[in-house]
Amino acid sequence: MSTVARDVDLDELCINTIRTLAMDAVQKANSGHPGTPMALAPVAYTLYTRVMHHNPANPAWPNRDRFVLSAGHASMLLYACLYLCGYGLELDDLKNFRQLGSPCAGHPEYGHAAGIEATTGPLGQGISTCVGLALAERMLAARYNRPGHQLIDHHTFTICSDGDLEEGISSEASSLAGHLGLGRLVAFYDDNHISIEGNTDVAFSEDVGSRYEAYGWHVQHLGENIAVGPIEEAAQAAMAVTDRPSLIICRTHIAQGSPNKQDTGEAHGSPLGEEEVRLTKEVYGWPTEPPFLVPDEALAHFRATIPAGEELEREWELRHASYAQEYPNEAAELEDIVARRVPKLPRGLLKRFEPGEKIATRKASESVLQVAAALVPSLVGGSADLSPSTLTLIADGGSVSRSDYSGRNFHFGIREHGMGAIVNGLTLSGLRAYGATFLVFSDYMKGAIRIAALSKLPSIFVYTHDSIGLGEDGPTHQPIEQLVALRATPNVNVVRPADAHETSLAWTFALMSTSTPTVLALSRQGLPVLDPDAIPGDAIERGGYVLRDSAGEPELVLIGTGSEVSLCLEAAELLSGEGVAVRVVSMPCVDRFAELSADEQAAVLGPEGTARIAVEAASPIGWDRFIGTHGAMIGMRSFGASAPAADVYRHFGITTDAIAKRAHELLGPSRGT
Repeated sequence: MSTVARDVDLDELCINTIRTLAMDAVQKANSGHPGTPMALAPVAYTLYTRVMHHNPANPAWPNRDRFVLSAGHASMLLYACLYLCGYGLELDDLKNFRQLGSPCAGHPEYGHAAGIEATTGPLGQGISTCVGLALAERMLAARYNRPGHQLIDHHTFTICSDGDLEEGISSEASSLAGHLGLGRLVAFYDDNHISIEGNTDVAFSEDVGSRYEAYGWHVQHLGENIAVGPIEEAAQAAMAVTDRPSLIICRTHIAQGSPNKQDTGEAHGSPLGEEEVRLTKEVYGWPTEPPFLVPDEALAHFRATIPAGEELEREWELRHASYAQEYPNEAAELEDIVARRVPKLPRGLLKRFEPGEKIATRKASESVLQVAAALVPSLVGGSADLSPSTLTLIADGGSVSRSDYSGRNFHFGIREHGMGAIVNGLTLSGLRAYGATFLVFSDYMKGAIRIAALSKLPSIFVYTHDSIGLGEDGPTHQPIEQLVALRATPNVNVVRPADAHETSLAWTFALMSTSTPTVLALSRQGLPVLDPDAIPGDAIERGGYVLRDSAGEPELVLIGTGSEVSLCLEAAELLSGEGVAVRVVSMPCVDRFAELSADEQAAVLGPEGTARIAVEAASPIGWDRFIGTHGAMIGMRSFGASAPAADVYRHFGITTDAIAKRAHELLGPSRGT
């Protein structure tokens, strides 16, 4: 450690410490974004040392203020602050920025280091996730605060960039935030006029402040006056506005102080270069050697946030103890939520249905959801203006609105991508949140689903109208490639239940997940209810199981998912009548089945060489793993068509007769007719 010129005041010293750490880390890695951390250092410094209530000694303190760097490319800004404040990062971690195994990844990743509240990087995701975090704060406050007991009263802060506000997802989420009046959400907009291709005026010329005012946000313009005092005053003014989210616009200069690269696109995504780093440090009055210099005075000032945060948490713990004494049940329930504890659910089916009935799995899901909601107080969710179709309303749960946040049902509007990110933010806060729409519109949400998977969040995405079986709405609404895309995403479990009982197990599976998002793909059309005794309690965990077996070794194995399982059962009866030994496998979760060992898979699918036919009204990609060398796939190799469901299935050859015909072709002319 060392000191710098004594005529530099402490605030400037601390700000320049952030700047030089960012420059040095990017230069050492020979990769990264130095300019934005340099420009935003005054904002981050002010938030961490003067504005936010946080405790670096306990980053998981439930009532801490949240900070999310939506401009995730400026990750060294966050890493520098976390190291300086004492969150657990070491200086060596910063020196290993962007290196394999370092907690300081190219963009902030949730779980890699204490103090990273959310994974960011894909622009727009961060500020949109913040809407979920801020919404969760209001909901938990409405549900658990009592007169004289303000247990939940924190704020959510974010720094967003031009790119964040150009992405459509931020418009969706920001619009909803304004509609709901989320007054504890404060966003600093880094208006630096620079993007990768140069000045932002080549593609971005709107009045962002007016747009956000139209959304219902409180907007302040700091201009270029981004000294510590004005930043703090603006933050406090924003926090005083309780009925609207706030946007604070800062006209920054990328690579502030760099003699040759300030306000240039070069400083956005490339190291400054050793000579420019040296020149910039001279402008700051900073020693040019050694790199990664942290003055003692600066570190001591940042580390003062630890005792300050511990005192804030002690005060809160006293409030919590008083609350728990008066409201023990509510306190215990809240503790379960913020700790993200696995809910206590009964073994087996949450709800039983009458075998032989025909029930769409979306309709069965609606019934199961009511049971689950009664057992899991943290379960909340909504749809993208489709609840009459997705059937995802919690009965008597009440609707969340700007005048009442105590409800359990959201009305996201037609904002699928924003919905996905908001669900992630709610889940980060400990609520078990779901968002619902038609499966084909999962395409609009893919970015948010991927962030959930990367962050190991147990978010729940409910998608109905899961195949060509939706019928007359036609190919624009009939999903074909969506299941493949979702299954191809690492750390996502896609569950496509065959009937009401598998649907019941699917909800239990989703709610018991701790680190993997779950996608539920549910049918519009009615499906026969299977005998619950034929479905093992761990059917979803195993991914696939023998639903109907042959008397001896099977000659043929039919593998189905979702609505096609009933077709496989009908085909099995037909083929059995012709003397073919047929096994039927239901595979509600291909992702889980793929994780089984080869021996475990063979116990279900039969040994290699067994004739197998997979049936799924979707793209065949991926099924070659399971049908083997003597198998076939009956699925969709084109878009669908507009017609009644039964006609569409016949048109595309996904029928009982088609399955039987293909079986005869596989088994040879000596079997059947």
